[in-house]
Amino acid sequence: MELEGKVAIVTGASRNIGRAIALELAAAGAAVVVLARSALDEARWVAGEIEAAGGKAIAAAADVRDEAAIAAVVTDAVRRFGRLDILVNNAAVRPEGKLDEIDLAAFREVTSIVLDGAFVCIKACLPHLRRSGAGAIVNIGGLTGFTGAKDRPHVVAAKAGLVGLTRALARDLAEEDVTVNCVSPGMIDTVRAKLPGMYATHKPPVGRLGRPEEIAGAVRYLCGPSARYVTGQTIHVNGGMYMG
Repeated sequence: MELEGKVAIVTGASRNIGRAIALELAAAGAAVVVLARSALDEARWVAGEIEAAGGKAIAAAADVRDEAAIAAVVTDAVRRFGRLDILVNNAAVRPEGKLDEIDLAAFREVTSIVLDGAFVCIKACLPHLRRSGAGAIVNIGGLTGFTGAKDRPHVVAAKAGLVGLTRALARDLAEEDVTVNCVSPGMIDTVRAKLPGMYATHKPPVGRLGRPEEIAGAVRYLCGPSARYVTGQTIHVNGGMYMG
């Protein structure tokens, strides 16, 4: 229960990796805001799972790019729980497409959710994270941001940008007791409408796909007291697919 008394917001938390992160932070003692873009019923289900296990959680729906909506979520979280210590930026979309078929609007749709959304959420949360005395921001990156991938230029660009944002903010916020790190998942066994093409052609050296809970464990560590000397880092959880 190393996060007991702490409060976390997790974006994209209604399913898969985001859900696992919300459950893991709650298991460590944190009160969790389960934030989804529109799947409020699913977010409420995750919050219900946390409460059924004895934890504290609320569900909320907001587009991470909407500054007013995110500000309202943050205000409500602080009103209900009294503080805010942790932000996990997990919201993302991962479409595939040939470069010739991707127009500027499609490119910006991806980068705006992954990169702009992280920026908006960080700006809204930052005053409270500074007051925490042990604030933690964890951005969820991706393997292809380091290796590249076919038919995903917008996704790769957005995830690579998230790493750059992590490093920049780690420098800016180090003296204010706010750590900023990135967890980069590899090939994870999640529920998707369509699996990325690389899942059919690549295999992790460990011989299996990762589990959402394994990403959540890395996030829990970075949010806890044992990681206060860790900032500006990318933790790769990928079964050996990329060894940085």
